[in-house]
Amino acid sequence: MQSASKLGHLNLSDKFIVLEELRTDMSKYPSANGFTPQWHLEILKEREEKNSGFSNIKDVKQRLQKQT
Repeated sequence: MQSASKLGHLNLSDKFIVLEELRTDMSKYPSANGFTPQWHLEILKEREEKNSGFSNIKDVKQRLQKQT
């Protein structure tokens, strides 16, 4: 295992790449690693079941412009 002190030779860009790889790996199994609180997983599950979908950015911008 590589310790944080051994990452000192990396430039900032490479450190961000490592950080993103860690985040991606840790997020594969959020309920298994105890990182995500159970209440958060329950909310996400509820939202998935509702299947409310997402809006594309163009539609969102148009709706926001109409509100102002």
